[in-house]
Amino acid sequence: MSTLICGSLAFDNIMVFPDRFKNHILPEQIHILNVAFLVPEMRREFGGCAGNIAYNLKLLDGDPLIMATVGDDAPAYLARLDQLGLPATHVRHVPGSFTAQAFITTDLDDNQITAFHPGAMSFSHLNKVDHAPDASLGIVAPDGREGMLQHARDFAAAGIPFIFDPGQGMPMFSGDELLDFMRLADYACFNDYEAKLLSDRTGRSIEHLAAEVKALIVTKGGAGSEIYAGGQRFDIPCVEAEDVVDPTGCGDAYRAGLLYGIAQGFDWPTTGRLAAVLGAIKIAHRGGQNHRPSRDEIAQRYRRAFGNTPW
Repeated sequence: MSTLICGSLAFDNIMVFPDRFKNHILPEQIHILNVAFLVPEMRREFGGCAGNIAYNLKLLDGDPLIMATVGDDAPAYLARLDQLGLPATHVRHVPGSFTAQAFITTDLDDNQITAFHPGAMSFSHLNKVDHAPDASLGIVAPDGREGMLQHARDFAAAGIPFIFDPGQGMPMFSGDELLDFMRLADYACFNDYEAKLLSDRTGRSIEHLAAEVKALIVTKGGAGSEIYAGGQRFDIPCVEAEDVVDPTGCGDAYRAGLLYGIAQGFDWPTTGRLAAVLGAIKIAHRGGQNHRPSRDEIAQRYRRAFGNTPW
């Protein structure tokens, strides 16, 4: 069962400022802000929601297909996908553009200043779901606005069940558009802030919105997650991490667990717990794709947390 992951491929450029922003920003001069920060430490990570979700799904021995757009600077990322055994059949090169990328500067207090360039991501609507006829499950993850609208309609028209996961792209959509996504989707996933924004924009409670889909999932960080399905609410506990290093990509790891559980026909408590295990594994590593547990090691972590294994 191939899972089509519609979303972004991106580079995350992460810089560390060995001081505190507040020591260099004068509040009384904020109207003429002009600052420069020396950042002797910098790293570049492979990221993007589609890349991160596919990476984690592959760790579970799933069958992910990435549908994304990249720019002229993508060869390094494409080589990585090949090395990981992730086909780039549905990754479209947009000439004259950059691959989407974030420039993140962090200070000693973990404050961040981020600039995001969407680049080729803005052309994601050029990809069509029917270009991937082998897909039997999908996800619409954060991507270009028109692409997300297009892919949701494509999945529904093709009768392919999919998760709606707007993430940081949610502010791009009106309340009516969000309701349309919910009516088209089979499943939906939000963090707790996004769930509140969804409720505010649509004027409907989470319980009411959950009736639009087979399952609505709300993640709450260290407080675990909730899955509304079949008129019930399943409370999924947070799995204790070996270390808390970097939350970047934890939500994507969680979503890979959801996709795997749905594809395998697991019940919702098992699916949610597997998703939580993947999030706990990821948070102990920097970047979205630097953890490398085997499938057996993932099962062992599940057993330690819940006393059994999902397979």
